[in-house]
Amino acid sequence: MLLTNTLRSCGGIIVQCSRQKGLTLVYDSHTIAMLGRKRVIKKQDKSKVAVLFVDETNDLQSQIAEHFLLEFYGGVYEVRSAGPRNDHVDCELISVMYQNGCDLRRATSKAFDAKNMIEYDYIVFLQKETYDRIHNVIPFKGKHILKDFGSKKDFKATDDRELADCYLKLADSVKEWVKETFSSSDDLEKLVIR
Repeated sequence: MLLTNTLRSCGGIIVQCSRQKGLTLVYDSHTIAMLGRKRVIKKQDKSKVAVLFVDETNDLQSQIAEHFLLEFYGGVYEVRSAGPRNDHVDCELISVMYQNGCDLRRATSKAFDAKNMIEYDYIVFLQKETYDRIHNVIPFKGKHILKDFGSKKDFKATDDRELADCYLKLADSVKEWVKETFSSSDDLEKLVIR
C-alpha cells in the first residue's frame, strides 16, 4: 500500500520517493517514465471505436492510415498510430502528401509508450513483417487486423518523380483501403485474425 508519494529535485534530477510496506522507494525520472509505460489509460470517448495503426517505426503507412481515418470517420473512431520503434515521419511522404492536398506536417512518429496506452478495440498492423515479429508481445490489448502494405524498401524508383509516384501509389492504396474498410465499424469483426 502506497503511503506517501512526493516528487523532489535532487541536483537537477527529479526523483520520486514513496513509502510502501515500510520501505522507502526512490525512482529517478527515467525509471518513472519506464514505470509509466505499464499504465493503461481508458478511452477518451467510449462511444467511439478505438483503433491503433502499427508499422515498424510509425513513419509511413500508419501515419497515412491515421490521417485518412480521422479525415473520413473521425466522429466514429478514436484513432492513433505508433510502432515498436519511432523515427522521423518520412520527409518525402510529408512533401508528396502536402503537394497533393494532405497536410501531414504536424505528424510525429510515436513508439509504444504511455501516451498511446489506451484500451483499443482494434490494433491494425500495416506490415506483415512487423506483425510476425511483435504480435505476441505487443503491450496493448485489442483484436488484431493485418493489412500488409509492404514498406519503403519495396519502392522501385530510379529518380525523384518515380519515388514521388511510389509514395502517391502507397497513399492512394491506404486511403482507399481505409475508406472502404472503416465505413462500417460493424464489418471490422470479419477482418480480425486474432
